[in-house]
Amino acid sequence: MDKLKIMLVDDHVLFRKGLRDVIAMEDDMVVVAEASNGREAIELAVSSRPDVILMDVNLPGIDGIEATRAISEKLDSASIMMLTVSSLDEHLFEAIKAGAMGYVTKNVSPEALLRNIRGVRDGEAPLSRAMTAKILNSFREDAKEKAVNRENNITRRESEILELLAEGARDREIAEKLGIAENTVKKHVQNILRKLHVNNRTAAAAAAANMNRKRV
Repeated sequence: MDKLKIMLVDDHVLFRKGLRDVIAMEDDMVVVAEASNGREAIELAVSSRPDVILMDVNLPGIDGIEATRAISEKLDSASIMMLTVSSLDEHLFEAIKAGAMGYVTKNVSPEALLRNIRGVRDGEAPLSRAMTAKILNSFREDAKEKAVNRENNITRRESEILELLAEGARDREIAEKLGIAENTVKKHVQNILRKLHVNNRTAAAAAAANMNRKRV
């Protein structure tokens, strides 16, 4: 099995070293790039093509949110997790909207960090209930006029997958439940993201929950 490629983005050298040392002890992942600011992050993400990016919210020059947005537009294969001092950081919601899959706080235990990295690889999204609620509220406000048209573009199979995404199911679980190949699920998910005009599964799941609420 190929190692999970990780990129670290933080302007504090000692903090990056700590992350690198933790990841270096794992057999299934490797640090392939490090950046100290947003501009470097964008350039290195394109050249190193990591699977997971740990991105500090506050960076000099181009901040973590803008870097996340730029990387999400250039790479659809990289999952971005924000690094933050507090889960109450007001910028986190904007980062999720920009394309981040979730976030971890900088005081997280090494075990929890590694669990979250592997979870993102498997399609999970490390989000608090409060952040999930913010995402749902945003979709209720921003997608009112577009929801009906979007739903009409979703096929029956895509609708089934979207509902399972909203429940937090992984690709493998969706494939087993629907009796289709995992690669087929991945293709459907990409079509769903394109039709809903969102960058990741977290936003798609939030859109699905919003649609379901509208039907009630």
